[in-house]
Amino acid sequence: MKRNARNLFILVLALLPACNAQRDSDLDAYFRNIPFEMPRLERPAIPARTVSLADFGGVPDGVTLNTEAFAEAIENLAGKGGGRLEVPAGIWFTGPITLKSNIELHLDADAVIVFSTDQDLYPIIDTNFEGLDVRRCLSPVNALGEKNIAITGKGIIDGNGAAWREVKRRKVSDDQWKRIVAAGGLLSEDGKVWFPDEGYMKARATAGSLNYPDPSFDENEIKTFLRPVLVSLRECENVLLEGVTFQNSPCWNLHPLYCKNVIVKDVNVRNPHYSANGDGIDIDACENVLLVGSTFDVGDDAICIKSGKDADGRRHARKCRNLVIADCTVYHGHGGFVVGSEMSGGVEDILVRDCRFLGTDVGLRFKSTRGRGGLVKDIWCDHIYMKDIVTYGVIFNLYYAGVAATELAKDGQSDLQPVDETTPEFRGFRFSDIVCAGADQAVFINGLPEMPVKDVAFTRCTFSADKGADVNFAENVTFEEVTVNGESL
Repeated sequence: MKRNARNLFILVLALLPACNAQRDSDLDAYFRNIPFEMPRLERPAIPARTVSLADFGGVPDGVTLNTEAFAEAIENLAGKGGGRLEVPAGIWFTGPITLKSNIELHLDADAVIVFSTDQDLYPIIDTNFEGLDVRRCLSPVNALGEKNIAITGKGIIDGNGAAWREVKRRKVSDDQWKRIVAAGGLLSEDGKVWFPDEGYMKARATAGSLNYPDPSFDENEIKTFLRPVLVSLRECENVLLEGVTFQNSPCWNLHPLYCKNVIVKDVNVRNPHYSANGDGIDIDACENVLLVGSTFDVGDDAICIKSGKDADGRRHARKCRNLVIADCTVYHGHGGFVVGSEMSGGVEDILVRDCRFLGTDVGLRFKSTRGRGGLVKDIWCDHIYMKDIVTYGVIFNLYYAGVAATELAKDGQSDLQPVDETTPEFRGFRFSDIVCAGADQAVFINGLPEMPVKDVAFTRCTFSADKGADVNFAENVTFEEVTVNGESL
């Protein structure tokens, strides 16, 4: 009997590589014809051990707090070397979930994880947000320095974000506004912004349009303003997000930061169109990332690439590099594919292909400003299909949140500045087989006088737009087989 059991164990081990290879074969096509060197990524290896959240006292009634059940189940698996934590059908109400190495959080198709809005469950921690080292609330789903982690299945993870976010009156309908105001909270003096509480309103008054309040404030007093991203994965390696719907985040939705070897496949990312800082995914100073087959409908930038901001970003010096983004669809969003404005650590070697942007504010968006520093280079955008773009099909704006040199020149002012480590640089962009059916303007490039945008090639692109191409402070910008409203550029 012992010999048979041993032989069976050996057989299972022998079959594991073949099973893993078969499981990862659906990724093969995405690694073909990449114009830069990038390693072939595979899903993380999770031990073949499974437990159910129900086995640890979890109750899926939408009311019972399951924070301890999640923690105990994860600790149990971690103590045995890892495995899969299955979340069965039901509504699982909980506080933060902290993932550990070699663990897969797997949601049944009818499983919904909903996070509590009780702020006592979310301690304020040291983290990095919008490219700066700051203190914010612990994220509902989080991991720090872990390896081989996964969130999979067909279920839904809901951040219950309405309790954390401010809302601008102009972004919602009359009926929505009435419901939001009736729920409590406070209005700004002019009645144009709703705030969740007094601490948030106080913090916003000192932060202006940014998310960095007066540091003298008591953190707990302004805790709502320090709202977390829904999923924060920091310094992790071998990460998989697959199949799950992530929605209604307090701030950004998905935020891999300083991660390596990340696969995001077939996820659905949703936020209300009016959600403040409601980004879809912010791939931040990561290396080797595959984002494919996913859908975004969000309140801010949809697929965003970052690498730190200003002095903090330059000090960390962590590039965002080796990314393949393919077969994704973006509906509402400030930008479909976006680089910046936080790019101080550098961004390079990115391929975006076979994507659809339908009704986004901007299609392909590249932004920065003086003070950032950093180099963005070698980005390919191929076979991108855009429809009903509100403003620009493609835009480079090196005066993000500032007054451009072209505007100053109208008043006879010069804007030439010295080049130093704080000067951002953008060069080496290739746009091919782009179709944009409807935009205010096809292409707008606004570089810096002291550091023009360089080496931008458009090939076989078709735009339908009210305006054509406007190129300022740029060098070696070429248009080959490019038309706007049927006319060649």
